Amino acid sequence: MKNSRKKKWVSEFLDTSSLLRGGLLIFVMSIFTVILYPNIVIPRHSYQLGDVAEEDTKAPRDFYIEDEVSTARVRQEAEEKVRTVYDSDAGLLPRLIRQTEEAFSDARKVFEAPEKEKKPDKPAEGDNRGGNEAPPSDNSPEETGQSPHDRIWQMKEAFEKKLGIPVDEETYKILEKEKFSKVVSDTVVLIISDILKNGVVANKEVLLRESEKGIALRELGTKTESIVHALKQYHGPEQYKEVVRIVAKPLVRDIGKSVIPIVVDFATRLIQPNITLNKSETEERKKKAANAVAPIHYIVKAGQMILREGDIVTDSQMRKLLTMNTEEGKEEIYARSVGAIMLLLCLLLIVYTLHTYRQTRAEFRHNKDLLFLSATLITFFFMPKISLELFDSLRYSSPFPLSELSLSFGIPLASGAMTVCLFLGLDIAVSFAMVVAICTAVIFQNRFELFVYFLLNGIMGAYWMKDCRERKVFIKAGAKLGCLNVVLATAVDVYIGNHSGMEIFWDWAFAFMGGLATGIITAGMAPLLEIAFGYTTHITLHEFANLEQPLLRRLMLEAPGTYHHSVVVGSMVEAAASEIGANPLLAKVCGYYHDIGKLKQPLYFIENQRGNTNRHDKLAPSMSALILIAHVKNGVEMGRKHKLGEAIIDSIQQHHGSSSIRFFYDKAKKLKGEDAVKIEDYRYPGPRPQTREAGLVMLADVVEAASRTLENPTPSRIQGHVQKLINSIFTDGQLDNCELTLRDLHNIARSFNKILNGIHHHRIEYPDAGKEKKVKKEREKVKKERDDPDKQQTKQPRNSGGKNKESGEGNLKRLGVP
Repeated sequence: MKNSRKKKWVSEFLDTSSLLRGGLLIFVMSIFTVILYPNIVIPRHSYQLGDVAEEDTKAPRDFYIEDEVSTARVRQEAEEKVRTVYDSDAGLLPRLIRQTEEAFSDARKVFEAPEKEKKPDKPAEGDNRGGNEAPPSDNSPEETGQSPHDRIWQMKEAFEKKLGIPVDEETYKILEKEKFSKVVSDTVVLIISDILKNGVVANKEVLLRESEKGIALRELGTKTESIVHALKQYHGPEQYKEVVRIVAKPLVRDIGKSVIPIVVDFATRLIQPNITLNKSETEERKKKAANAVAPIHYIVKAGQMILREGDIVTDSQMRKLLTMNTEEGKEEIYARSVGAIMLLLCLLLIVYTLHTYRQTRAEFRHNKDLLFLSATLITFFFMPKISLELFDSLRYSSPFPLSELSLSFGIPLASGAMTVCLFLGLDIAVSFAMVVAICTAVIFQNRFELFVYFLLNGIMGAYWMKDCRERKVFIKAGAKLGCLNVVLATAVDVYIGNHSGMEIFWDWAFAFMGGLATGIITAGMAPLLEIAFGYTTHITLHEFANLEQPLLRRLMLEAPGTYHHSVVVGSMVEAAASEIGANPLLAKVCGYYHDIGKLKQPLYFIENQRGNTNRHDKLAPSMSALILIAHVKNGVEMGRKHKLGEAIIDSIQQHHGSSSIRFFYDKAKKLKGEDAVKIEDYRYPGPRPQTREAGLVMLADVVEAASRTLENPTPSRIQGHVQKLINSIFTDGQLDNCELTLRDLHNIARSFNKILNGIHHHRIEYPDAGKEKKVKKEREKVKKERDDPDKQQTKQPRNSGGKNKESGEGNLKRLGVP
């Protein structure tokens, strides 16, 4: 239940919501703004470097242009003033000291292990001082069973790892001999401390280049920064090696000569640069400094000649043109952009209002139509915009001298109006063509001649598509439009004074090709849009009107009576639609398919029964009514399954409206009593016909079915019968929503009379005709006496009020009388 309510709400929102309409309007205006800006004001000077100027170009106003050379020079100077950033690693020295001391300390522990403690004397008896002996030291060689020499050499790899440098065996033997003396490690620490505190750089030559302006020295841990000018104090890679020997000389006097090379070697290899260049930070600071420099401009005065006709476009002139086109007059651009958007908004709202509140038709009543128009409008907004970009590339790559005007004639813009006409009619297509022509003229810098060109070819393209019943009409319309475009292009050339024979030839060629392309594009778009938006074109209706359609063939074989009835109804509504200006083809197809729901249970309908057996005789009136009512729902389901289109499906759903099944209602009252029966249980669910075609199907369905019960159907009897039935339907309110006027009803009745007289015309009586006529009357009498569950009851609507029926018939004009 909740899902059905949700679906109903979504359907109503998509069909009738004013919020959706407002959203579509805002979306269309947004796309329009994006497409038109900044073409609204800026004149297009699409020159390339080295082109020949076609006309003089002057500065329309004062504007400034960037002096790129001066700007680049000043920015380069700003970058050169930025000091190079170096990072100082203050944590390197403590880390090296810790590594050195820990490596030597762990090795010394092997030699500093205490001697094995003597075992205590055996305690005397009764001596309670005895206890567990203290365990020997872990470093005791007696405990491990290894000598200090073995343990030292087992620790060699760990020693190298902690120290951070490899140690050869000879050096390791000397250190073992010296028992990894603390004097050695302290001396190494003193040397590296003395040198690293002074500072070591990886490349001193690069550092010294910054001597004039100094460097920015930044501490890695604290991020504090200082400016340093005395750069010679720092040691380079080769320099600090010499300094190590100098610093080590007074420190190694008190140690053995064999250890001195080891101390110097360890200190040299342990020392690393603690001042490093931070290239990324330096580049970032230079970039910021360059960006902080404002561009340097010089003024171009109003009226100053930028280009002269025939000049070769230089780099300086190109920069002036680009600046004039993209930077100047922004306030004016904004103002005129807002004005153009407001004008288009007013145009769309006026067109919408005119088509919405017209009394003759119901355009724009559904949001689906607005969505289709919005999508098509946006598509054809983009077409001239994209064409402009393609023109620029085509003009300069083509070996022939093509003008922008020639290429503009080839834009297939009329296919939008032709597509709209195909689905929504000529009047909406004309308005669509006008809107698209105006927007295209704005995109092409408000060119009046292009506005007239696209307006006229759009209107005529739609006109040639208004009665499209065959696919070849697309090509015919395209060819006609191509010829018209040639005439319009000639008129435009005369208007603008273009008398060059070669240019006119190219104008004709592109204009004609644009017309052909319009027909081809429309033919390709139509099926896609028909599927996407659920529209039904005349071409599709012609396909559905073919009596060889599988659904109609099935109706002919399984329900021949219903098939014959549907064909006659189709002929009647087609003729009547022509009389009142409705769609004859749509009406005929709706008539063909309006009773397809009877295929579910064909034998429960009188026209398909054979003999005197009537299945309703054994059913309760309520059950019979449900079976008859169900054929509407079944028809809708079958229509959607076979994709008949919304217009046809709506006519299936509406062709009985909310009329009552009077026969079974009266029968139920006789069986159960008047108070025990509700008329609502014997009514079709509706809705009432919403279109003129659906109203025609309702009238023809009732009139054709009831006309079969006429005895001696003379023209006067047929006329009175048709008048009575149409008056009954009218007074019951079934035609209130389908816009059929009394004049229409008069013309419909006259059309029905003509067709029914043709069907029931008198024939020559042959010798045995009297006998046959007598037998026929007896059969009709028997038939009349038994209950007729469908023809007299389901096809002849009754006014539920009873009294209103009689009074209503007398108050209406006699229908169908000339």
